[in-house]
Amino acid sequence: MIVTLTANPSADRAVVLSEALQPGEVQRALSSREDAGGKGVNVARVVSAAGAPARAVVPVNAHDPYRMLLEDTGIALDVIEVAGRARANLTITDPGGETTKVNLPGAELSAVEAEALVAGVVAASQGATWLVLAGSLPPGVPVTFYADLIDAVRERWGAAAPLIAVDASGPALSAVIATARPDLIKPNHEELAELVGEDPAADDDVHDAAVRRARSLVPGRVASALVTLGADGALLFTAEGTWRGRAPRIQVASTVGAGDSSLAGYLLADLEGASAPDRLARSIAYGAAAATLPGTQAPTPGDLPAGPIAVTEFPTPIATS
Repeated sequence: MIVTLTANPSADRAVVLSEALQPGEVQRALSSREDAGGKGVNVARVVSAAGAPARAVVPVNAHDPYRMLLEDTGIALDVIEVAGRARANLTITDPGGETTKVNLPGAELSAVEAEALVAGVVAASQGATWLVLAGSLPPGVPVTFYADLIDAVRERWGAAAPLIAVDASGPALSAVIATARPDLIKPNHEELAELVGEDPAADDDVHDAAVRRARSLVPGRVASALVTLGADGALLFTAEGTWRGRAPRIQVASTVGAGDSSLAGYLLADLEGASAPDRLARSIAYGAAAATLPGTQAPTPGDLPAGPIAVTEFPTPIATS
């Protein structure tokens, strides 16, 4: 069982334009769609679509239109009742696949609602193999929310606690790395650079820079790291080694949710006992599949690209003084 938390859910609205985005102009859309979004929800949708057990913990107002979108996904849900409504995220994609995103802030959680959310996640984690804490934090909770939640889950379940994956960024991820030692993090290249206080724009070689940064964290402060690089594939870091996987050539429809699908693919492979290279290959395949679909659709095994994903062991650069 994979349990996910989406602390700051969103209704994801995707608009496809007939030509490139022109700021300040009136443009016609070719199509639009609306999906129940939020990173944890996306992961649960992909896992469920593959036939594996998943449950999503989501704070939702009983009268929020987002709730209908959420229930329409068909995934197993643990709904935590809150007063506020889910935010809306707008994604605009042109014919060339160029994506512009506008993400609105979420509703503020009260202290009582935050406590109920923690209790709900702790309860849902019983018997789970993985717990995924994904996405931004809503207003009203401290930046240590994920780190504190990890402590609560491990204190309650001890040796039976699930492995914990964190897909976040900024102060929330920094707080997790500082104290909670998660089993997996899934930053992209920019988020990884921010995590270690560096500027990715100064990188001469993206792969070498990512390896150096991730190796400063793995395995001392985090057990493993899956670093997504978009069209350049992804890197996987564990205590045993480092692997690089190359992305297949695809026609991009929308990159929204591709990182979430990458994480879901990795977890699905892990549930099957796959090796590290195979976990990375499955991650890249699912991320690529998601990018070929419009909106925030959950890819199924039938959407995966044909042919193998090339994965090789990637040597760690030698440190120089």
